[in-house]
Amino acid sequence: MTDTPARPIEVELKYRVADIATAEGYLLADKIGPFLTGTAARAAQFEDRYVDTADGAMSRAGFAVRIRQGGRGTIVSIKATKAVEGAGGSLRREEIEGPADATTAPLEWRESDARALLLEVAGNAPLVEIVTIRQVRRKRLISDGDTRVELSLDEVDVMAGALVVAHFVELEAELVRGPEERLASLADVFGADPLMTATSESKFEAALAVLAASAGALPDAATDQDGGPEVIDPPLVEAAGPETEPGPEPVVGSAPDPALGPEPEPRPRTKPKPKPTAETGVQPGAVDAAPTEPPSDVEAAPAEPDNRLIVGKTPGVTANDHVAEAGRKVMRFHLARMIAREPGVRSGHDIEDVHAMRVATRRQRAAWRVFGSAYRPGRTKRYRNGLREVAARLGAVRDLDVLLEGADRYRADLPILEQRALEPLLASWRTDRDEGRVLLMRELDSARYLRWLDDYRTFVQTEGAAVLPVAPTQPHRIRDTTATRIWAAYEQVRSYESVLRWADVVTLHDLRIAGKWLRYTLEFVREALGAESAFLVARVTALQDHLGLLNDADVCASMARAFLVEHAGELSDLESSTIGRYLVSREREVTRLQRSVGPAWRGVVGIGFRRALGRVMAGL
Repeated sequence: MTDTPARPIEVELKYRVADIATAEGYLLADKIGPFLTGTAARAAQFEDRYVDTADGAMSRAGFAVRIRQGGRGTIVSIKATKAVEGAGGSLRREEIEGPADATTAPLEWRESDARALLLEVAGNAPLVEIVTIRQVRRKRLISDGDTRVELSLDEVDVMAGALVVAHFVELEAELVRGPEERLASLADVFGADPLMTATSESKFEAALAVLAASAGALPDAATDQDGGPEVIDPPLVEAAGPETEPGPEPVVGSAPDPALGPEPEPRPRTKPKPKPTAETGVQPGAVDAAPTEPPSDVEAAPAEPDNRLIVGKTPGVTANDHVAEAGRKVMRFHLARMIAREPGVRSGHDIEDVHAMRVATRRQRAAWRVFGSAYRPGRTKRYRNGLREVAARLGAVRDLDVLLEGADRYRADLPILEQRALEPLLASWRTDRDEGRVLLMRELDSARYLRWLDDYRTFVQTEGAAVLPVAPTQPHRIRDTTATRIWAAYEQVRSYESVLRWADVVTLHDLRIAGKWLRYTLEFVREALGAESAFLVARVTALQDHLGLLNDADVCASMARAFLVEHAGELSDLESSTIGRYLVSREREVTRLQRSVGPAWRGVVGIGFRRALGRVMAGL
């Protein structure tokens, strides 16, 4: 065939693997047939969401739509559902990719061929999730002369909500450059291995078959007993339920405010039905629904209650605001962000939703500390207690997400055997994270939480609610009281100057907390302070970020150390030594960050910062 195809073609060999050790042997081998191995294998983790319109428009047109969330952003891939056999035993399949955004509809994505095809076939119809898979991929390049092939080993989990319902392993050899006939020599090697079975079935098709099988309707595609997906018995009940900058906040009625920095994280202690998101064009759907057969009762289903709050781009605090009403503005603004993130937290598709919801929750708690003295304590205690409960549940999940992300980055450059040797530690953390998510879902589904949310939403929208009375001559406006609050917070930060050179990790964590209150006190009233307040917030944020990285490294080292002690009799020598080296790397990172805190510290206590601070407060 000499014509150039209209769309890019993926050319690959695919094998279902019955024994992962066999496939790992190929990743470690110096030679596979005539192909020589090149660079060391690298690991990456992906979450793939397969979506379609409610009426299955993409499926009918012969395409599967995958939205992949990875370390380098979000990508949409559109693949032909049917593969064509090519030369050398290869499979040929159309595939186009482009940038995507999991929080918006395709019409708002950056232009690409993939977006154009999606809009051409599906129009602007909302996309419904069909199935989600998560996979750990290890890959390396191999070559035979000018021919380049990417060899990848994928450990795939099929998800139903937050639960893993099946696991299987695939080995793929994708042609990067050169004639596809050269894949024949690899097909001869892999085909002779009794523990590897050639397959033309995509991961999407395999996942659909698994979900159908777990629902009791086993299709032909899932009946392969030789290396097919391992179906995990479905549970009796469904799951009840410095940090990087959080992604854009889906605040209803406004664009996110980029000036808001990342939320500092504390030192952690050693079946809901997913709701449609308010702002996204991709909605969580029933995981056992095929794309071509939408539920017959879609139109008759009751609409989800609209819990959203309408807010602006910023809280809108002015110098003449009553302190209590300024606090109410801040709480309403961040409650809107918290509510907007809840559907994403429930679906579990993007770990940044947990981060962003936690940020919003903790900022509300900070607002109570800054403005809380203006309210009647007996009337408002329940709001503070409710925020504390939600923040604790979110934190238990988020803290472990941070540890797992950092560990995945660390092991990406390790040899294959050491990558596997680190797995017991990561598996333990994943189990703890999943248990934390169950408790989080249980909290969000509880009648107590729903009552609290309804009551709290009313409070933040009702001017004058629970406000302490003040005399006309008593300071009660932002311009009257803010300077005292800011100076007190700044004095607390500067008090660490005399001990900073010898400060241990615990003391530096306390400094981080003090910096957090200074930052929030500035952020909440930055419109009243003027444009120069952005400079002050940025300097304090830089100090917080540095100390946050130190805290993360120290917590990671502590948890790795505890794991080694607790499981000493269960680990192999290689596992113990690999986890031990990871522990040492985190301890070294703690030492490095302790020694390099100076520049960030001087940015906050230097004369330039103090003068700017004086100027903004003089302008009140």
